Amino acid sequence: MFKTIKNALKTPEIRKKLIYTLVLIVVFRLGCFITIPGVDAFALNEAMGSANGVAGLINIISGGAFSRFSIFAMTISPYITASIVIQLLAMVIPSLERLAKEGGEEGRQKMNKYTKMLTIVLAIVEGLGIYLSYKSSGIFINPGFLTGFIVTLSLVAGTALLMWLGEQITNKGIGNGISIIIFIGIVSGLPSAVTTLWNLMMGTGVFSTTGLLIALAIIIGAIVLVAGVVFVQTAERRVPVQYAKKVQGRKMVGAQNTHIPLKLAMAGVMPVIFASSFMTFPAMILQIFIKDIATQTGFWAGVYKFSIATSTSDVPVGYSIANAIIYLLLIVGFTFFYTYATFNPAEVSNNIKRNGGFIPGIRAGKPTTDYLSSIISKITWFGGFFLAVIAILPMLLRFTGLNIAFGGTSILIVVGVALETVQQLESQLVMRHYKGFLE
Repeated sequence: MFKTIKNALKTPEIRKKLIYTLVLIVVFRLGCFITIPGVDAFALNEAMGSANGVAGLINIISGGAFSRFSIFAMTISPYITASIVIQLLAMVIPSLERLAKEGGEEGRQKMNKYTKMLTIVLAIVEGLGIYLSYKSSGIFINPGFLTGFIVTLSLVAGTALLMWLGEQITNKGIGNGISIIIFIGIVSGLPSAVTTLWNLMMGTGVFSTTGLLIALAIIIGAIVLVAGVVFVQTAERRVPVQYAKKVQGRKMVGAQNTHIPLKLAMAGVMPVIFASSFMTFPAMILQIFIKDIATQTGFWAGVYKFSIATSTSDVPVGYSIANAIIYLLLIVGFTFFYTYATFNPAEVSNNIKRNGGFIPGIRAGKPTTDYLSSIISKITWFGGFFLAVIAILPMLLRFTGLNIAFGGTSILIVVGVALETVQQLESQLVMRHYKGFLE
């Protein structure tokens, strides 16, 4: 990895992309410290001092922007939710399905346009919900219609700016812009996590043996999780393919052996990100319509507690267990959804047959499709359950009292995005070498 980064820094074109990406990351971090107009800083510190549940989850993803009530307080979550909705609609609405599969570049741009429009709508709803939720907490100097309009407009503008920054990073920088923004937000909380571990070991100023053992167990567990994520993200099943000889013009081509690399985690970390957003979205909506829902009882209060069980320990055990099961199923479901959205066994089988290739021992056509589908199904089950278990396992560590609300998911996102970015750097270096060779 370090060798790849070193070679990238030596390449002028890629170095410019890296610098461009870093500049936009700096803009993102600066925006995390720009507080929305009309907010009382002293009251804000008191209200956000013990943020947990949905607030704690959003605060971790946003890199502390939510606790400062900055313009990036909502982070990129409305865009993620909009992406989920649009892609699910593409599965049930024929016109959207044709646009996604057969529209080419123009179709992709239209789908992206619909996603942005829905993002603004969701951002308005979420921004209004945040204002109404904290209206009675005293953090606004003059709560009223004008203040609510300014707060909502500022939050929506911040989300739109983040969406634009992510798009610019994707098009002109390195890596997936949305993933990079989430990555930076999580990594920015690393110093506070180190401080928390240090306080755990020192206790109230006196060295604690029990705290040291717990801290070492957490560090070793994190290392094991990182190693497991790296293994699953890089592991692949190689399906051998042979091509017969054929005549093209006056040349004899073919007669070569190759393989189809099928990764265990073909969908990457997106299923975890989408499942987290999907689970917490009901709580965000309920906060808009029901005042002080966290302290109430009843059906909707139960739905709220169920929704935030992923990100807090202040709920009954039954809610946490039910939440963990649904969370696991969502991750596995989104893993299958993204895997089959990026890899179509029938299309790959037709391409192999069209080019005179075959898988040894498997007939061309439908048998090849069934064979590839069987392999994809097995490795996707494994990859999906692995991602789900890694995301859920750190929930068991909440008895330590540490603020690890997004622990397992944080590790998955950070390691996954780092690997994807390094792989993109490697591919761009290879492309540049090929260009230089052809020139």
